[in-house]
Amino acid sequence: MTKITFKIAENGVKEVEKSVKGGIRILDAALSINLRLTSICGGRGSCGKCKMKVLSGHELLTDVTPIEKKLMTDEELKEGYRLACLARVKEKTGTLKLQIPKTSILTEQILQVEGVDLHVSLNPMVQKYFVELPKPNIENPVSDEDRLIVELEKQFKLDKIKLGAKIIHDLPLILREANWKVTAVTWNGEIIAVEKGDSSRRNYGFAVDIGTTKVAGFLVDLDTGKTICRRGIMNPQIKHGEDVVSRITYVMEKGQKGLKELQKEIIQGINQLMVNCCRETGVSEENIYEHVFVGNTCMQLLFLGVWPVYLALSPYTPVLRRGVNIDSAELGLKGNKGAKTYFLPVIGGFVGADNVAVVLVTDILNSEERVMAIDVGTNTEIDIGNKEIVMATSCASGPAFEGMHIKHGMKAAAGAIERFSVDISDPDKVYYLTIGDKKPIGICGSAMIDIVANLFKAGLIDERGTFNKDLLGTVERLRKGEKGLEYVIAWKEETESSEDIVFTQQDVREVQKAKAAIHTGAKLLMKEMKLKEEDIYKVYIAGAFGNYIDPENARVIGMYPEFPLKIIEFIGNAAGTGARLTLLSKEKRRYAENISEKVKYLELAAHKGFSKEYFDSLYIPHREINEYPHVKKLLGKIRSHR
Repeated sequence: MTKITFKIAENGVKEVEKSVKGGIRILDAALSINLRLTSICGGRGSCGKCKMKVLSGHELLTDVTPIEKKLMTDEELKEGYRLACLARVKEKTGTLKLQIPKTSILTEQILQVEGVDLHVSLNPMVQKYFVELPKPNIENPVSDEDRLIVELEKQFKLDKIKLGAKIIHDLPLILREANWKVTAVTWNGEIIAVEKGDSSRRNYGFAVDIGTTKVAGFLVDLDTGKTICRRGIMNPQIKHGEDVVSRITYVMEKGQKGLKELQKEIIQGINQLMVNCCRETGVSEENIYEHVFVGNTCMQLLFLGVWPVYLALSPYTPVLRRGVNIDSAELGLKGNKGAKTYFLPVIGGFVGADNVAVVLVTDILNSEERVMAIDVGTNTEIDIGNKEIVMATSCASGPAFEGMHIKHGMKAAAGAIERFSVDISDPDKVYYLTIGDKKPIGICGSAMIDIVANLFKAGLIDERGTFNKDLLGTVERLRKGEKGLEYVIAWKEETESSEDIVFTQQDVREVQKAKAAIHTGAKLLMKEMKLKEEDIYKVYIAGAFGNYIDPENARVIGMYPEFPLKIIEFIGNAAGTGARLTLLSKEKRRYAENISEKVKYLELAAHKGFSKEYFDSLYIPHREINEYPHVKKLLGKIRSHR
């Protein structure tokens, strides 16, 4: 056995010991003591974020791998840094001492759960009716079932009511113990619960947006339409990889066992969200009668426990299209034992129920004017159209904005630089804001866009995204790094990690690839529909990350086409809003099914113009600079400044 001492730089410095057997990865040893290390790639050795420093016991670890040599600098390797996902303990006895820097500890992400609040006429699937039944006697010995149904039909003018199978067992006891005064709970005409006394005012549902990275839950009063609690958590599946392909790969490797593991993790996370909301509001879990879910197509399949592998293989077909109704108890969800679950329909292989919810919220299908919706995330969905036709596509904007492949990239957590600007007249003067007003430890997605835009505006990078080497020696922050030129965002004296936070040439390239994917999706959809920028009346930006983007800087780098800033509107977590609307309204639910049928799906990878458009979109803001008048003017200023 090998004893590992973890020296953790979190809330001061603490040491935790763990004895392990040979062959175990350090990443897994850390997880066994609930020490969650940053691992954007799911421990597959491709992100380089789970760095640790070996203080002693180097001989107890396997040799440095070629991947580690690629992902870390020579200086880091000399100082004893290893990647926790690749370093394994040898079959030896001894003590291994490791130092875990704060930048490698997975901190709580700032989760966006807010969305626009839209008015809706209340007509939920779940209804509650308090009814007093006539007691049976020898002259009127009708069944308990008929007695209940007849009174509901008579007193509330209901029609075609039926008794749910799950409540038959307890029905005779409940009716008599309640002295025939009960509340019947119906879901779409089916009695799913019978409760003693008058509980008609305790009627709740739970709406959930299952994102690849985060899960947002909303506890909703079905009688008033008010959201009484909203909370978010990290998707528990994230330890298996931070994108859908990583999780599908995990299922391919582990088979049905892996699928059940992923399903169990997401169900447990959702249940914990419900428990927290119920405790906070004093609502009983027994009074939650329906759950409504949205999420991308992969998240849908993992949640339902459906084999997802073919989604990742050409031609990328989804298993289901229509909305799914299922008993909540079958999934292991907390709530009333008769509760129902509804998962909204999907549109295509990578355009799921979350996008249906965005179309529902923006009401594109009823719009006279042509509008665009961009739901920015690890996978970005884009919709364009009006009441005549709507087309949708999905583009792999990738995990760069979540920090993957960015040297000092990280999620939106405390200490992340979230806003950044450069004094164009003096590029050594910079201004930045961090989340929580903490010392900086890294850079999150919104700042990455700011950085590239400001480096471009200051003439530090050109239209190709290449650093201007002529400014070396003139701008102190621009310097040679181990792998090319880099720009210092924050000097080590300012940071929590006591190392310079830099933005490298490779980091610029990663942002270019991410923004190019979104731009390509938007442009190809527009070309497919024969539309130009001036034909678009409104652009909605949705999503947790999208809500924090500076629209001007996003336009400068060409994240989306040349739209006037005045037509851009941020709508927050529109997917969560759509889930709540379908929880509160049968009509909205039918509308969601209609959206799934009517919206046409464009598969970008199969589009003949994809390669050229993507290549052109890698330029800042675009290879055809004449498409961007305001940037063309800006370039003139930059060149005159040089």
